Amino acid sequence: AGVLGANDGIMSTSGLVLGVAGATTDSAAILIAGVAAVVAGSISMAGGEYTSVSAQRDSEIASLEVERRELAENPAMELRELAWFYEERGLSYELAQKVAQELTAKDALRAHAEAELGITVGEHANPMSAAVASLVAFAAGGVLPLLAVTGPWVDFRIGATIAAVVLSLSITGYVGAKLGGAKPLRPILRNLVVSLLTMGVTYGIGMLIGQNVV
Repeated sequence: AGVLGANDGIMSTSGLVLGVAGATTDSAAILIAGVAAVVAGSISMAGGEYTSVSAQRDSEIASLEVERRELAENPAMELRELAWFYEERGLSYELAQKVAQELTAKDALRAHAEAELGITVGEHANPMSAAVASLVAFAAGGVLPLLAVTGPWVDFRIGATIAAVVLSLSITGYVGAKLGGAKPLRPILRNLVVSLLTMGVTYGIGMLIGQNVV
């Protein structure tokens, strides 16, 4: 959630402020638009993450209730189902039966939840933690292009913003790749291509609209 929020904050804010910068050189207008983008985007990202994780949590809890009911109503069938699961994973019939019996004796619900549902009992994602992480990450990411485009270097604001975005997205792409155990080059390039395209399109639209309005 943190990496996604930071990426989104960098990309969406940089796209918006460069779009406004393409239409006007008024620093106050660019700043107002950028601040609005960071605030609205942070809240939207947090709300979306909270809703998404809450739905996932509710789904997991509901699935566990179904599994708990099935264990109570037909334990023999559930035991055979668990053994079949391990047979499908390559264990012999005898060993699968033994594993299923021992796991069921220890904690039947946990054994079925982990094997069949991929859920660890008692370890559900926290919606509030995910929401806060997304909010903070989006705001932190969005501040970077905002500072670059509204800095004292008015004549170089476009170049400064692009440089700030390239640097920050390279960092988030690297961190995201390392967290996922992947090579960093592809995620970094993917981030940069999407963001540069976004900034180019919005800046071009801003210039077009600004010229027509004037």
